[in-house]
Amino acid sequence: MLEDLGRWFHRFSPVDGNPVRLFCFPHAGGGAATFVRLSRTLAPDVDVLGVQYPGRQDRLGEDCVRTLPELAELAGAEIRRLTAGGVPYALLGHSMGATVAFEVARLLEADGPGAGPQALLVSGRVTPATPARLGGRLLDDQALLADLRRLGGTSAAVLDDPRMLRIVLPSLRADYHAVQRYAYQGDRPALSCPVTALVGDSDSRVSVAEAAGWGEYTSGEFACRDFPGGHFFLDDNLGPVADCVRTLLLGGIRA
Repeated sequence: MLEDLGRWFHRFSPVDGNPVRLFCFPHAGGGAATFVRLSRTLAPDVDVLGVQYPGRQDRLGEDCVRTLPELAELAGAEIRRLTAGGVPYALLGHSMGATVAFEVARLLEADGPGAGPQALLVSGRVTPATPARLGGRLLDDQALLADLRRLGGTSAAVLDDPRMLRIVLPSLRADYHAVQRYAYQGDRPALSCPVTALVGDSDSRVSVAEAAGWGEYTSGEFACRDFPGGHFFLDDNLGPVADCVRTLLLGGIRA
């Protein structure tokens, strides 16, 4: 019987046996398909499950989630379901997704020993207590679209197509609003799982030094890896990033 991934996850590559699972959280406005290439590169060693937020792609008819903690609660509940029985898993998040993945890790570690992820990878993101750089308050669509053009990573064919913009703007507005409203609550202990920060060496959103600050959020091992490129460095460094993920999950994963 095929596993029921529900609405929250997509698997893009078949896997055999029971490899470690890697739940991948996309950036603002992004969807599970962001991780198709990473999935194919890591298969069959790692079972990559792209997280599909409501309000986009095949969940277009659903309301977007308006806060990052609520998004973490909902996704975390589904991860609990898929990892019941001690299935080993890790979390990866890029940009906004890194903050969501961090909040999910906090929630799941609070369930008790052995319930949390084996590792957390945070990509292209300032630390939770650092205000996000969104180019101002982004009160209108033109400012939001200008910010996307500066970052790259979003096809010009999408940004220049009014029909496509009508489809993607609602999720972009909701995600940017959620990022702006996010406020780190330091009411839980630091994570105990290993944390690895990934960052582009010319990312306008976060410097390498700022990414290294993630080490303060775990009592476990920490590493910071920088790669050539800007905010969407993952797209241009697929092989090296996949090697980093594979080494972390298969070389040092806890039993």
